[in-house]
Amino acid sequence: MRAEEYCEMVDHQHRLQKQRVQTVTIQDDGSPLISLLESGFDLIFEPSIMKNYKYLVRTAVHDKIGTISRLLSDMNKRLIIRSVWRSFDHQQLLWDRNLEVARKQNPEKSADEVEKIALEFTASREASVHATGGAVDALIYDSENDRVMDFGTNHGFKIDLNRKCYPLHPGISSEAKKNRKILMDLFENEDFVCDLTEYWHFDYGNVVWALEKGRASSIYDVVMGPG
Repeated sequence: MRAEEYCEMVDHQHRLQKQRVQTVTIQDDGSPLISLLESGFDLIFEPSIMKNYKYLVRTAVHDKIGTISRLLSDMNKRLIIRSVWRSFDHQQLLWDRNLEVARKQNPEKSADEVEKIALEFTASREASVHATGGAVDALIYDSENDRVMDFGTNHGFKIDLNRKCYPLHPGISSEAKKNRKILMDLFENEDFVCDLTEYWHFDYGNVVWALEKGRASSIYDVVMGPG
């Protein structure tokens, strides 16, 4: 499949997902948020825009990340945690930053057009599934070669946000395709689902996960904060 056809297919699936996710009911299991910083797992934490970020996840997600981390250690690799639970204030910081980036990159476009561009890779504060504690943004560090692995749109931690971020985009190198498969397989084998447009984003327990797994309800709702 050509890149353009693939992207159009993903865009169509993404539009349908946004419509259908509203039909999923929520039955939160009440599991708490716990910090990955205190997990003892061999993880790398990408610095956050949010001061004193605790890298919080639900209990089941914590355990699944532990399994993934141990599997990567056997491959002489380490899991990079980019972002997990985010408060509404945290999401607003990301939105404001990415909106400003989109504005600078597209000075000829109207405010509505710029906002549409920003929305392609950044949800509004109320729409982000990161607020459930079931979303994980992750990459992999290659300990043998002392670098973040190549996923096709990243330069170390920094990711260029464009359509090549769609997980199975055909226009990336064979190495990037292989590395994406490693990342996606690790999470999907732990019952996560990969985001339709972001190869680094994985969902478990929230409404996106429920929809993609064909479940009638999610097990995680929005959590306003720990405790």
